[in-house]
Formats: sequence, structure tokens, C-alpha cells
Amino acid sequence: MATASASHAFKNFINGQWVAPKHGRTLENRNPANTEDVIGLFPLSGQEDVDAAVSAAKTAYRSWRLTPAPKRAEILFRAAELLVKRKEEFSRDMTREMGKVLAETRGDVQEAIDMTYYMAGEGRRLFGQTTPSELPNKFAMSLRQPIGVCGLITPWNFPMAIPSWKTMPALVCGNTVVIKPAEDTPLSTYNLVEVLCEAGLPPGVVNLVGGDGPGAGAALSKHAEVPVISFTGSTSTGRVIAETCAPSLKHYSLEMGGKNIILVMDDANLDLAVDGAIWGGFGTTGQRCTAASRIGVHKSVYNEFVNRFVARTSKLRVGDGLDPAMEMGPCINEQQLQTVMSYVEIGVKEGAKLLTGGHRLTSGPHAKGWFHEPTIFGDCSPKMRVAQEEIFGPVVSLIPIDGLEQGIEVANGVPYGLSASIYTRNVNRAFAAMQDLYTGIVYVNAPTIGAETHLPFGGTKQTGNGHREAAVAAIDFFTEWKSVYIDYSDKLQRAQIDNN
Repeated sequence: MATASASHAFKNFINGQWVAPKHGRTLENRNPANTEDVIGLFPLSGQEDVDAAVSAAKTAYRSWRLTPAPKRAEILFRAAELLVKRKEEFSRDMTREMGKVLAETRGDVQEAIDMTYYMAGEGRRLFGQTTPSELPNKFAMSLRQPIGVCGLITPWNFPMAIPSWKTMPALVCGNTVVIKPAEDTPLSTYNLVEVLCEAGLPPGVVNLVGGDGPGAGAALSKHAEVPVISFTGSTSTGRVIAETCAPSLKHYSLEMGGKNIILVMDDANLDLAVDGAIWGGFGTTGQRCTAASRIGVHKSVYNEFVNRFVARTSKLRVGDGLDPAMEMGPCINEQQLQTVMSYVEIGVKEGAKLLTGGHRLTSGPHAKGWFHEPTIFGDCSPKMRVAQEEIFGPVVSLIPIDGLEQGIEVANGVPYGLSASIYTRNVNRAFAAMQDLYTGIVYVNAPTIGAETHLPFGGTKQTGNGHREAAVAAIDFFTEWKSVYIDYSDKLQRAQIDNN
């Protein structure tokens, strides 16, 4: 196993070998909680590196697609077992490079474990259908077939979980993979790939090229020999991916932004709702596509909720995620921190009431990192930019609402449709919300985060393009259906023509 250190220069993984990028260019991976901590140097790959990885994947596909799916699954199962053994090591690596607290990085690695076990189980399933033919002595069925080389472009906020969401279903279905991890958090994906290699994956089945979006990411999405692209990231980049893939009719899955809401009704358990708001708003420093960056609170309990929420938020301990006492880590980089700070200014100018936070943390233990206070805006209008646009940071907007009908209107009144939640003790309200919230995920009496691997993950509107991650939905994306008809009548039968 490679150990991250300031002096370590990582390489690309192509055709079962660790190889240096063609032009020797690298990126520094720095700890966002302490920018003096250089985790390592990672490849800044270009077209030639991507070409080599795609060529290896294309060659490996010829035999991998013919490997029985249960045998492919056995390799994934062994990989899951290795992830279990190395969970703590990988979690600590992730906290160093991504910043979120250890409890959360352990959850990130656990999600990769869960997904790998789950997809290993699918190796003995991958079900199709059998159905009666409308003609005698004829058999009809459908089956799944792999597609080819899959290009996977993954984000920095869940640097092992999300690569596993894409890699494991692609592999168990018989595809081969070229993965381009986020340049801010490549080490966790390297750890995942090393585990797959150690579990016995044949050379070329999984390939890794480090680099940035304009270089390696663009080269991968444009590549003529890559028929499938799976992307998770910003909506703006997702549009570019879509424009790139459309002319050649590639399959492409886009998992993009969110502006998620918690609805707190007048009959809610307020202690539970505050717990959910804290976790949903400030878990992962708000750097989740499912983060609860809006909270619609019934006016009759608004003041009480605000007082409790602000009191809890103001006491959150912010710092280095490797310190078990910390509850929130840094922003991922200076650019993201500046984005958060700019939205705080926007909120103030729009007339939102700054209730707590609102500042960069720069002294003492925060001096060397990209830290920002957990921030709450109160008395927000649903149309304010802080209540409409994805901030991807520890900023939550509180919106007073008259009741469920207005709450659902506010919830649906944004460009995104990923996740929403409602806190209520009224079963009728809960089911009405489940029906009318136009999102891909709905929670009742829980925050907007906490998806599980055996249900589809994704959203509506500008959150995605209709595909879903995880569960059987991922199998659907990484396979093509093939319908098969076997006529054993020993004569020509002309389907509908002879079926009058």
C-alpha cells in the first residue's frame, strides 16, 4: 500500500501498472485544515495519459465481459473485505485530504464497503425477464449486456463513496473503467483502486488517471472509445459534459447540484428537528449536494426553533477533523471558502438577518486552514439568492412558512430537486409531502442526508438528467437491454402478421 507523505509522488494506474504521467506534471494535494501539510504530488494528466488508459480498458473489456458475473462479483467481495480491514487507515487519509471529521470519513469508507458488498451480491442476480410469446413454440426473454469502457469523473466531497457508487456496478456488469478523481481529493480513490487490484482484478479492468477537469476530465469525456460517462459535480460542468457527449450519442449520467429543504411543521418534535438541521446543514461543512441549506419553519414555532437552532449552532466546534472533539471541518480550498464568504455578503445585502456566524476563522488552530463559521440567516424570502442558489458551504437560510401548502411551494420553487425532508407527527401531512415534493429523495422526521446504497440516489430538474446512482438503478445505467426470441416451431412465424 502507498503511504501518503509530503515526499511521495503518486502515479497513474494503467493496465495494472503504476506509471508516471507522460509529461511529468503534478498537482499538490494539501490538507485543507493545515495547508502546510502536503499529502503528496499527484499526476496532472493529459490526452496521452487518457489515451493509454482507454486503450488498456478497451483491451481488457474483451475478456472481462466474458468472465461470468458471479466470478466478477467474487473479486468485488474480496475488495469489500479488504476495505473493512483498512477502514480506519483510509478514513484518516480522507480526513487529511478532504477535511471532514473522522466520524464522517469513517461513514464515507463504510459507504464504499456497503456498495461493494451490495454489487458483489448483484453478480448472482443481474436479472432479466422471461415472458410468454404470443406465438406457439416460441420463447422470449430479455437479458442485460455490458456496454464497454466507462469514464467516471468523481467529486471531492465523497472521495471514496462516490467512486464506489460508479465503479462497482460498472464492473459487476462486465464493463471496464477509467476513473478521473477530483484533483482536491485523489488519495482516497487511489486507495480504492489499490484494494481492487489487490483483490485480483485483472490488468486494464480498472484504470486511474489523475488530473483536473479541463485536462484529464475533458479528454476522457470526449474520447471516441468511451461510450459511457458518469459524472458527479457542479451543474455548470455537467452541462459541458452533456454538450460533449451528445454529438456522439454517448450514454451519460449527470449527478449535480441541490438546494435542499427541511420543512418543520407546527406539530414537529423540535428537539429532533434541530438535531436534523444541525446535521443536515453543517455535516461535511455543508459541502454535500444533499445538504439542508434551507429550512422552512411554520410561523407558530418559528421563534422557538430559531432560538434553539442558533444556540446549538453557535456552540459547534470547528477545527481539524483528525481531532475527535471537532464537529465540523474546513472548506475544501480557498476558492470554495471565498464562495461561501461571497454568499454571506450577498445574504446581508439582500436583507436576510445574520443570526450567527458569517466570518472566516483565521486565528489560533484555524490560522493555517480554510475554515468558516457555521452561519445562519433568518427571515429569508424564498426568492433570495441565498435561498435559491447552491452555496456548498456551512450557510443555512431560515424561511418562515404558513403551513404545508406554502412549504411545498417553497420547497419546489428552486432549480434543483435532489432531497427534501419534513418534520411532523401527522401521518397525513407526511404522505402529502411525500407525494407533492418534486425531488428524487424525501425524508420524514430525518434530515436531507443519509441515503443508503440499496435505493436509487439522484434528483429532478437541474440536479440530474434522469439517471440514478446506487441500487438496481445503477445496474440499469451500466447495461443495455437485449431482447432474445427463440423460435423452435421449425417454420416461419411472422409475429403480428400471423397472430390475427
